[in-house]
Amino acid sequence: MTGQDGHGRAGAAEVARRLGVAPSTLRRWVRAGVVPGAEDGWTPTAVASARVVARLRERGHPLEEIREATESGRLAFGYIEDLLADAVADATLDQAADATGLEPALIQRIYSTMGFNSSALERISSDDVQFLRYAAASLAAGFPLVAFLQLCRVYGQALAQVADAEVRLFHIYVHEPLMREGVPGPEMAEEMETLARELLPLASPMMDHMHQRFLRHFLEQDVVGHMETDLGEGQLDLGRVRVAIAFADLAGYTRLTEEQGEEEAIGAVERFVEAVEHTLPDDARVIKTIGDEVMVVGTDPAALVDWAVGFQTLVTERPLPRIGIHYGETVYRDGDYYGREVNLAARVAARSAGGEVIVTRPLVDAAGPHLEFEAIGEVRLKGFAHATELFIARRAGD
Repeated sequence: MTGQDGHGRAGAAEVARRLGVAPSTLRRWVRAGVVPGAEDGWTPTAVASARVVARLRERGHPLEEIREATESGRLAFGYIEDLLADAVADATLDQAADATGLEPALIQRIYSTMGFNSSALERISSDDVQFLRYAAASLAAGFPLVAFLQLCRVYGQALAQVADAEVRLFHIYVHEPLMREGVPGPEMAEEMETLARELLPLASPMMDHMHQRFLRHFLEQDVVGHMETDLGEGQLDLGRVRVAIAFADLAGYTRLTEEQGEEEAIGAVERFVEAVEHTLPDDARVIKTIGDEVMVVGTDPAALVDWAVGFQTLVTERPLPRIGIHYGETVYRDGDYYGREVNLAARVAARSAGGEVIVTRPLVDAAGPHLEFEAIGEVRLKGFAHATELFIARRAGD
């Protein structure tokens, strides 16, 4: 039987064709018990199960091993894939170029910028073509190509992290508990599919809402920040911005990991990062975190020093944060900040001790009278040919 029956179920020959295996191989899988539910017909769940088996067989896993994993529910997560639209390849690269007006080389560049490998363009679906039409419309509206490609890279990195977190968190907090409870594989797959079917439609509206809120916030900050920082300081070259950069981490984090274990250390980092995010001034934001280190950028240097000094007074338990801040001209690329001044800020932070805020001369000049600065002197920082004047910042009278 080929095609589908009256209930929308595919026939065995059609399923075998989709998976790239012989019908006899498919029948052998069913007899071996690695495709639960297929005895009653090729339902979407059974097809999804067979797809998982095909992938595992390609990687060399024996049927007995796959059967044990199926019975224990370890493969149940793979069935959720059927809730996502299957990207059917119905266009070549040249056809997509003709349909959108974009050069094939530019399409390849867009996809590689977003983080997809070269095989992504071997399967160009109608959804891919529609995405490329949006890209073509953005460029036709006058958005510069260099800016568009940077935005594609930011979108790709951010959404890859979102998708990875969605899968991993669902696995850790839904799939794993069901396995520990001993729920049978088919029942587990059905339960997870039901939950995922309810959650998936909610993801896009939630992300769209957060995007709109953040967009309004940063539009406002951009207008105010550029007026305050650029006036009287000279015009910057294209792609460069003048910002205050702070690096903060936890002094003694490695020792904490060794003494109290990874879970306790990770908990300390999570509390630290959350405290930073919740207390930052409106013009500042966390750019990235690497282990226990946080990089913060703001347009108002005085506000960032105020935050750092105030933040240190809030922290009373060890490990204590250490913070270094510098202000200068940076290169803005792909949603991140680069250049000499960023490296200098990182080196300043490395010179601070737990509970300290160390700053450079531009921060001293920008700060208000409610702060005082103890001169450390001119220090030769690693990687820099010339010495840098450093100060410890604290509240006046402390």
